[in-house]
Amino acid sequence: MSGIFGDTLTFAQEEGGDVRLVAFGDDKYARYETLDGYSVVYDEDRGLYCFAETDSGGAGRRFVSSGIPMSRSAPEGLPRHLREGQIYRRDVVKERLMETVSEEDRATIDPDTLLTFGPNKGLLPGFVLSEGDVQGLTILVDFPDRPSQVTVDEVSALLNSPNFAENGNTCSVKEFFRTMSTGRLRFSNTVVGPLRLSRPRLAYAHKANRGRLVPEALQAALDAGVDFSRFDSLGRGVVDSICIMYAGPTVFMEDLWPHNSRFVAPIGDVRTELYTVTSIGDSAADLSIGTFCHESGHLLCRWPDLYDYGTAEREGDDFSSAGLGNYCAMAAGNNLGDGFLPSAVCVYLRRLVHWTHDVDISVPGVHEARQGQYDEALIYQHPQRKNIEYYLVENRTRTGFDTELTSSGLAVYHCDITGSNEFQNGTPVGHYQCALLQADGHLDLETNRNQGDGSDLFGPTLGTAVSHSSRPASLWWDGTESGLTISGISAPGPVLTFRTGEQGVAGTLVRGDSAPGALIPEDDAGGLTDVITLQGQGTVQDLTVTLDIEHPRIGDLRVVLMAPSGRRAVIHNRTGGNTKNLRVTLDSQPPSLLAPLIGDSVPGSWKLKITDAVVSKAGVLNEWSLAVRTGT
Repeated sequence: MSGIFGDTLTFAQEEGGDVRLVAFGDDKYARYETLDGYSVVYDEDRGLYCFAETDSGGAGRRFVSSGIPMSRSAPEGLPRHLREGQIYRRDVVKERLMETVSEEDRATIDPDTLLTFGPNKGLLPGFVLSEGDVQGLTILVDFPDRPSQVTVDEVSALLNSPNFAENGNTCSVKEFFRTMSTGRLRFSNTVVGPLRLSRPRLAYAHKANRGRLVPEALQAALDAGVDFSRFDSLGRGVVDSICIMYAGPTVFMEDLWPHNSRFVAPIGDVRTELYTVTSIGDSAADLSIGTFCHESGHLLCRWPDLYDYGTAEREGDDFSSAGLGNYCAMAAGNNLGDGFLPSAVCVYLRRLVHWTHDVDISVPGVHEARQGQYDEALIYQHPQRKNIEYYLVENRTRTGFDTELTSSGLAVYHCDITGSNEFQNGTPVGHYQCALLQADGHLDLETNRNQGDGSDLFGPTLGTAVSHSSRPASLWWDGTESGLTISGISAPGPVLTFRTGEQGVAGTLVRGDSAPGALIPEDDAGGLTDVITLQGQGTVQDLTVTLDIEHPRIGDLRVVLMAPSGRRAVIHNRTGGNTKNLRVTLDSQPPSLLAPLIGDSVPGSWKLKITDAVVSKAGVLNEWSLAVRTGT
């Protein structure tokens, strides 16, 4: 499944020309809004988008067309951001999810587990085809009103070429899976077509025609003489992989939404089962590997999505998060570089399909993480929940498949195959399946602020970066101490080193002071910055700061303390009015303004930044000091 959560996209109409809409959802359920926030539905009778109304109140309400085109003013009193009822949304999602499950499995599968829970030891139900030579069938289709301008040879190059780099693509689909699996999976595709379908293109985006695209495409291939038995690599009587690529740009509606699902049909001595649908684009310049790789990851490896759908609103969780964001091709990483430069598949998913060997990092000492060493899993296991809950460490230096990441350095993942990337709360019963410990401690992925930023991965760190008292902390999901401590992280590069095992002595007191006697610039956003460099090891357990600032009006001052990691605490923010001179001692005992710095690494440059908001008599930073008691 390819999720779209708040992106503004172009949608075609049978009448009235193209429109721009904001889309939320995936192929299982989606909602669309105008740019100013009114929900719309496609009115198939009128052939255009109209403002949406609901047929009733309550959790079972559903959208109906108001009959008023979105090109006109919204109906009086219509609320913005209107949604269908929670029960109705859940029922739609469950119904469509169950279509992906075989008849024999339906009696035992809870539909909720098919979202991002992996009911099969972290994976989706179904046969895992992650090793050996797999020959997939790719069927190109076009429409009476949209003939394809892309040739079989051009698509075949995208899927199979050993040296494919057209349009800035990283590689071909075959090379992507060969690299991620370190040669274990050799996935090629035979491309046929383009074959003409019976209806205009937009007809397959309508609810009334839902489910017609795939059987029509298969019948067209059969009529063209395709021998489906060639695509059963293991003699199971099942076609391994079918991908249907349709002419024109992606349409994020119904059958045309890129997706992976199941369609069972006997064809000679074999039957079809799992398939994917993606778009070809308008020309060969639109061909990109990202979505094809993402959907093929579902089909072949049965990997779950590592993002939060949000639309189903499962009980106790009624808002979206970013899941693993850009840090995996099975989350949002397949869209990096507009799909031409997708990120790598994270080590968690590679390990689930046995593409890696374990390297135990519970043994104290210095370890190496090599960028692009995709057959290695640096692992720290839970002693009682082995291969269920564990930590994984990976080098995600910005190069190769990770060129487009915003952060570069050491990735630390907290993994639990019984979790779900629907659940961002981090509780013992509601937590991610694969969570990235974000080095800045901001939890931006969990709170859906972004899909990843420049301070998510661990960069050069002299002292302890991860421990039971760091922020984020290396605890198990039940809140108990894991014992994982990571320190001495080197700079990003082909080989990144780090140390495991406790560093420093808990309870050590580290002090530093500075007496610059420096003037504080007036009405200057840059202000004054002074530095105290602390030595020693460990993390901040307790912190005390003493300030001596002369100033005629402390209500003009803003004072920020910044740790070596870049984490900061605002310790004075233009309060105190006309009071003269800021001479205070602050400690970190809760509640405290210094709380954001607890758990941060001790050694390095601690910066005090003072800004004066107005022009008045200049102030002076006489002196300041730090006293830090360390944890491990």
